[in-house]
Formats: sequence, C-alpha cells, structure tokens
Amino acid sequence: MTAQETESLRVPSASARWRARRAQVPVVAVVALGGALGATGRYAVSRWWPAPAGGFPWATFSVNVVGCAVIGVFMVVITDVWGAHRLVRPFFGTGVLGGFTTFSTYAVDIQKLVDSGHARTALAYLAATLCAALAAVWLAVTATRRVLQRRQR
Repeated sequence: MTAQETESLRVPSASARWRARRAQVPVVAVVALGGALGATGRYAVSRWWPAPAGGFPWATFSVNVVGCAVIGVFMVVITDVWGAHRLVRPFFGTGVLGGFTTFSTYAVDIQKLVDSGHARTALAYLAATLCAALAAVWLAVTATRRVLQRRQR
C-alpha cells in the first residue's frame, strides 16, 4: 500500500470533523429559510385555489409545473452564466423551490382521489403532472439557453 492510499484510509481527527460540520451550518440555515419561504408560497396557492372533493388538484399541479420551469431557468443561469455565491443554489434551488414544489402533496392527492372513488382523475393527475413537469423543465432549459445564446451575439 502506498503512502497516499494509507492517507486516504485515515480517519479524520475530531477537529477536522467539527470543522466540516461547522461549514455546513450556513448551508442548512439557508435551505431551511428558503424552504420556509417556498412552502409558504405553496400553501398560499393551495388556500387561494382549493381543490374540490374528487376534483383535479389544479393548485398542486400548477405549483409543481411552475416550480419545474423555474428550476430549469435557474439551473441554466446558475451553471452557465452567473458565478453565484455558494449559498445561492442551496437557498433557492433546494430551499425555495424544494419547499414550493411538493411530491408529498402530489402523492396524498392521488391517494385521496383513489380512496374517494375517483381513480380516473387520480391516474390523469399522476400522468399529467409527470408529463407537464418534465416538459416544463425541458422547455425552460431550452428557452433559457436560446435566449442567452441570442444575447451573446
């Protein structure tokens, strides 16, 4: 075994582990703050646009599709254009957009629809959300890249 291989197997000291954990505190804090903001926005949309019993959950559908489009734009800008601060991506991408979009409510909505005898609506919602979310992120990435390419000319 080489000295380099032996070094890679060495367990970090307690102080090194403490420094590594301490460096994560700002990341966890901005993700929590962003998540609170995003979840508050999602909650506001659901209160403004409630789903009728057995009806298509348009608010959750819209939030997830819009969130996917925004993440598409954001990821292009943050990776291709803007040398942002190291906390911008965890704050906005993971925190705000992670809190705004919601897989858990999507799953609960599907389960409620099935349990209340609206399996067709549940299946339509399941498929429509998946297709629309994927299309939204793809369209947002493609459109953002095209706009940025035109601006560079």
